[in-house]
Amino acid sequence: MRFLPVHRQALMVELADLDQTLALLGSLQREPIAGVQELVPAARTVLVQFAPTQVGVAELVRRIAARDLGQRAERSQVLVEIPVHYDGEDLAEVAQLLGITPEEVVRRHTGSEYAVAFTGFAPGFAYLGGGDPIFNVPRRSTPRTRVPAGAVALGGTFSAVYPQASPGGWQLIGRTSARMWDLSRELPALLQPGYRVRFVDAAGIEPAQAAPAPAVAPAEPHEGPALQVKATGLMTLFQDRGRHGQAGQGVSASGAMDQAAFKAANRLAGNASDRPVLETVGGGLALQSRGETVVAVTGADAPLTVTTQAGRRWSVPRYQAVALADGDQLSIGQPVAGARCYVAVRGGFAVAPVLGSASTDTLAHVGPEPLAVGQMLPVRPAGCAVVSAPELPPESLPVAGQDVLLDVELGPRTDWFTPEAVALLASQRWQVTPQSNRVGLRLAGEVALERCVPGELPSEGTPLGAIQVPASGQPVLFLADHPLTGGYPVIGCVAPQHLDLAGQIPVGAWIRFRPIRAFKEISPIAP
Repeated sequence: MRFLPVHRQALMVELADLDQTLALLGSLQREPIAGVQELVPAARTVLVQFAPTQVGVAELVRRIAARDLGQRAERSQVLVEIPVHYDGEDLAEVAQLLGITPEEVVRRHTGSEYAVAFTGFAPGFAYLGGGDPIFNVPRRSTPRTRVPAGAVALGGTFSAVYPQASPGGWQLIGRTSARMWDLSRELPALLQPGYRVRFVDAAGIEPAQAAPAPAVAPAEPHEGPALQVKATGLMTLFQDRGRHGQAGQGVSASGAMDQAAFKAANRLAGNASDRPVLETVGGGLALQSRGETVVAVTGADAPLTVTTQAGRRWSVPRYQAVALADGDQLSIGQPVAGARCYVAVRGGFAVAPVLGSASTDTLAHVGPEPLAVGQMLPVRPAGCAVVSAPELPPESLPVAGQDVLLDVELGPRTDWFTPEAVALLASQRWQVTPQSNRVGLRLAGEVALERCVPGELPSEGTPLGAIQVPASGQPVLFLADHPLTGGYPVIGCVAPQHLDLAGQIPVGAWIRFRPIRAFKEISPIAP
């Protein structure tokens, strides 16, 4: 085993092959280590996220290194058959790459049994290993901007089915009507780690009728107070602390981009710290109170205005509970610093959780839909909740055009880059481009980062705050809605203490990275 640093709450274990990876994963699942919070397996690695207050790095590495990798993962009794129409756009090209006919590609693809090795990239996206040894197909040199849901594809030695329409660089050889991800099922992901899979040629078979969408129960009438959406701004979403523990289904945590501001909003409104709030970016949100409510707004430095039904207007402060009478409208203006505001209401919003969380994951399309004009947001009874005293807003929020300094811990793939590139990461300013969103900040620097290790990196877990470097050499800083796994090397990770700050950086700001820990492989015998 090789142990690579990620940040102070995560490390990566690199192994020789997929069999060893699955053996280690099975061992850690059968005999968990206290303090380990999440395991993200991939082709040759396991990303281990842990609580440093419960287990130290040295102890964790020592205990993992002692695990026996001789016990292979047991084969599941579950066999899933997936009917495929083999008419993919890349079928002929794949046949040419392998030196066989398209018919032989189909015969070999349906002639072997696969196993779900791990999940990632998107909810329900399963990496299937164990097929015919001939299948080792490079990804496309230029990924498609949109791959349709149900596309059956090859990438490296793996097969997979795209569960939803998304960008993708795998070779498309067919399509299926099987639903890989369905929230109406007890287990939304059709393919779970360890399941056996067989592809069946659907040529000549009448296409199966799509299952009717589950009926949506009408919302029960709400007689208590509510907030009605009069304007949404650029985008307003429900967010909370996130849906942790769903890596087995390929679902990342998501959650509020600025966790401190999210918790402060609830605290000010007298709620438990994990109640869902509204996260709005860029200003423009307007909410009208139906009945009497109490709200609190935190996060970005944006002007807040209350307007009565009679037209009277006045400004109200951030980081303070604000009482709204029936008909009063709260409006959030354009932030002068920071990017995202958080709105909590006393009692909390009555919103149904999805997989244990009310957070909206914009990449995975899991969670409530973004707010719409006219939508009514019911408020739960406040009970005896007591609002908190006003708090001081944070100082020095990021401003467009100015520099923001972020602490970085180098790893896990720093050694894939030249020494000059590692130095350049810290010495050069990186501007946040308009293509940035909750998935990540896309950065642009005058000089691109160069790699010293050629070839493709097998997919591996990517944590919140990872600085991934694609072929362009222009880094992407992964934020709350990042994919669970990725295929580009991560040169470093933003230190946990600066993740909230990263979530408030607006487009046009400049980032400077300050390495606070050099890259060094972790030795199992280190004290």
